[in-house]
Amino acid sequence: MRNKLISFFLFLILLTPLFAQTNSAKKPLNQITFEDLSLQDQIAQTIFIATDIDTAYKYKNAIEKGLVGGVLIQWGNYSLEETKTLIDKMQSWAKKSPLGLPLLIAIDYEGGTVYTPVTLGFPYLPTNMLLAAANNPMDTTTLFYIVATELKNAGVNINFSPVIDVNINPSNPIIGVRSFGSDTKIVSDMGLALITGMQKAGVMAVAKHFPGHGETALDSHYATPHFNQNEKTFRTIHLPPFQEAIKGGVMGIMSAHIIYDFLDNKNPATFSPTIINKLLKEELGFKGIIISDSLDMQGASKTGDITNAAIKSLASGVDIVLTSRQNPAITNSELLKQINKTLPKTRVSQAAQKVFELKKNLGLFEENKPTMPIKSSLEAYNYFAQKLSNQGVSLIRTDNNFIPFKPNTEKPQLCTILFSPSRFADQLTDFSAPFTQKGWKVKYYNASMNPQAKDIARAKDCMKEADLVVVGSLQWADRPLLSQKIAIKQLAKINPDIVLLSLMSPYDIKNYPQIKNVIAMFGISKFSSKAAANIILGNIEAKGKSPVNLN
Repeated sequence: MRNKLISFFLFLILLTPLFAQTNSAKKPLNQITFEDLSLQDQIAQTIFIATDIDTAYKYKNAIEKGLVGGVLIQWGNYSLEETKTLIDKMQSWAKKSPLGLPLLIAIDYEGGTVYTPVTLGFPYLPTNMLLAAANNPMDTTTLFYIVATELKNAGVNINFSPVIDVNINPSNPIIGVRSFGSDTKIVSDMGLALITGMQKAGVMAVAKHFPGHGETALDSHYATPHFNQNEKTFRTIHLPPFQEAIKGGVMGIMSAHIIYDFLDNKNPATFSPTIINKLLKEELGFKGIIISDSLDMQGASKTGDITNAAIKSLASGVDIVLTSRQNPAITNSELLKQINKTLPKTRVSQAAQKVFELKKNLGLFEENKPTMPIKSSLEAYNYFAQKLSNQGVSLIRTDNNFIPFKPNTEKPQLCTILFSPSRFADQLTDFSAPFTQKGWKVKYYNASMNPQAKDIARAKDCMKEADLVVVGSLQWADRPLLSQKIAIKQLAKINPDIVLLSLMSPYDIKNYPQIKNVIAMFGISKFSSKAAANIILGNIEAKGKSPVNLN
């Protein structure tokens, strides 16, 4: 009996290390190698989901199981502290996953039509077109270094920006002021300025939408556009900004859901090995991360569901697939089933290893790294944003030097009528400040984008006895609102000397050839609003030059 007990305890002693090993803590992050990743882990690295503060909890289980490689945080009216709390929470879920691999956190931070003044607590950006009108790459680099520092402090490590599409088509329904304009050289220079600023601060920039979305007349959110120009136009106008971005060390490139018939007349770029592998990787020599545009867009998913789009994207050479709000467990399972059928295992491993190495290079595997406090550099940001806005807001035309405006009375009256969404109201009120500081009496009306009879009546009442009338028009890209167009023409008949402010896309200026005094803001912000007012008053000289042809 005694010998049996001794044997039993010896068995327990010998077995203890096995139990200890099974229940031991995970490998430290800095000791994990790519070889530690199973095929399922590798697939997960290629998958990005989209969420926001209100819906993130739906993905808690999938993140804790290690089924997600990264997250795109989408719009919401949240503070910077709330955004950081969300990111910290999701990273804590990732830490519980089998390997504890951290998430990549991305954001669509562009400015203008894509980014609203109240989103996620980050500073409201000048639009790319406004920055191009200023054409000051050095200060733009500084601005985006400051911006990227804010992103990094909050836990964001990827920005899906800049848009380097050359917008040569005024009827483009989606790009508009997201583009730097129609001049290939300016687009290349300004794109590189943004890339340099962000990446010097440690945030990965993503140039988009490869190989160029600026000519199309359809929106890839709702259709699959075709590039309608020839290969010579493509290579001389649209491709150079991507070539310059690659030479400048851009870390990421996002593909477009557009068909380029002379390259591949069957597949949009996202699904085309000819475009992704032969053109981008082999010809242009891009070695970085290739990201699909969101696969819930009709340009990608109209011929199948998101999962099929993800399979085709990865097979074509894409490294990260944006699967929007689809359950990542479904995506993982279906991709796993297609390994070595429609999706080569080597292709998945290649993509996953690039993402794995990216996480290391961005410092995500550095454990016990002190977290940076959320500290505001808004004073520096405001200085450069205002400086660039002053340089970019453009005086398109004026009649007999009407601008700068010189009032004939000691206490002049200003009537401001701005047709704009209410979400921009807090940015537009800054337009009045330079006038009130000079003793003007100001009447201000933020009118409906689709004005009705009551809006016209109120506008006419505002115009009575006004020494100066300023009217703001707004169209997003190629979509002039008929009721707004009619209203502005009515107001111009009443007062032929009105000053027209083009608030967003400058292409709306062509709708009002009869208006003699026109200023282009290229996007609404408190900075462009103040700059426009100061140009009218003569406080600053109008130096901006439209980066698109408005003839």
